[in-house]
Amino acid sequence: MEIAGKVALVTGGASGLGRATVEELVGAGARVVVADLPGSPGQALADSLGDAVRFVPTDVTSEDDVSRALDAAADLGGLHVAVSCAGIVLARRVLGRNGVHDLASFAKVVSVNLVGTFNVARLAAERMVALDGAVGADGADGAAAGAPGDIGVPEERGVIVNTASVAAFDGQVGQAAYAASKGGVAAMTLPLARDLADLRIRVMTIAPGIFSTPMMASLPAEAQESLAAQVPHPRRLGRPEEFARLVRTIVENPMLNGEVIRLDGGIRMAPR
Repeated sequence: MEIAGKVALVTGGASGLGRATVEELVGAGARVVVADLPGSPGQALADSLGDAVRFVPTDVTSEDDVSRALDAAADLGGLHVAVSCAGIVLARRVLGRNGVHDLASFAKVVSVNLVGTFNVARLAAERMVALDGAVGADGADGAAAGAPGDIGVPEERGVIVNTASVAAFDGQVGQAAYAASKGGVAAMTLPLARDLADLRIRVMTIAPGIFSTPMMASLPAEAQESLAAQVPHPRRLGRPEEFARLVRTIVENPMLNGEVIRLDGGIRMAPR
C-alpha cells in the first residue's frame, strides 16, 4: 500500500515505538491519529507535527475510546492503516517473596496487551471496510465488481500491524502475564489475517526484542549495557526508528500477511 495520502491510527503513539512509528508514517506522507492515554504527551507530539496529526486520548480496552479515535481517522479521510503499540509490562513471579501472583494484575496485563489489541483490530477492520463498500451477510466482500487488481478494484483496503514481543517465545522468570499476553497477540495473527483476507485487509505482527524505549531508559546504565551485550548482532539495544521502518515496509509490501516477524538482532532470551 502506498502510504502517501493515507490515514493511520497508532495506539501507544505518544512515546517509544509508537512515537517513532507516527513520525515515520507522517514522513512518508500519511495523516495520523495518535491514540494514547490522557496523561501521555500525545497532544504535544501532535502539535509538533502539525495538521497531519491528531491526538485522541484513548484506553485501548474501551470500545467507546477506540471508536472516538477511529472517528478522528474518518475526519482525516478514512482509515487505511492501524498500528497497535499500546501495552504495559509486569515482572512478577507466580510464587514470590510477597506471596502468590495476584489474579487482578495478570488479568490487567492480558486485558491491555491482548484484548486491547484485538479491540483495535476488530474496530479498525470495520472502518476499513466501510471506506468503499459493504460486507455481505456471509462475510464476503460486497464492494468488488471484479478481482483485486482489476480496474476500479483496489488490491487492498487496509493493513493492521500488531506488536507482540520476543517474550511471546522466550518468556523469562517473572513474565508469565506479559508473555501470555504477547503470545496471544502472536497467535491471533494468522487467524485474523485469514478472517480478513476476503475483505482485502492484511494483518501482521512485529515481535521486538530489547529496544531503547522510555521504559528501558528508566533502568540504570549498567543494566542497559548488560542487556545490549546479550544481542548477538548488532550488539546494542534496538532503536525505535528501526521498528518504525519495519512497520513502513509491512504497509508497503502487499505480500507480507499473516506472519510474526522477530525484530531482535538474533537474541534468544535466557531464563533471567
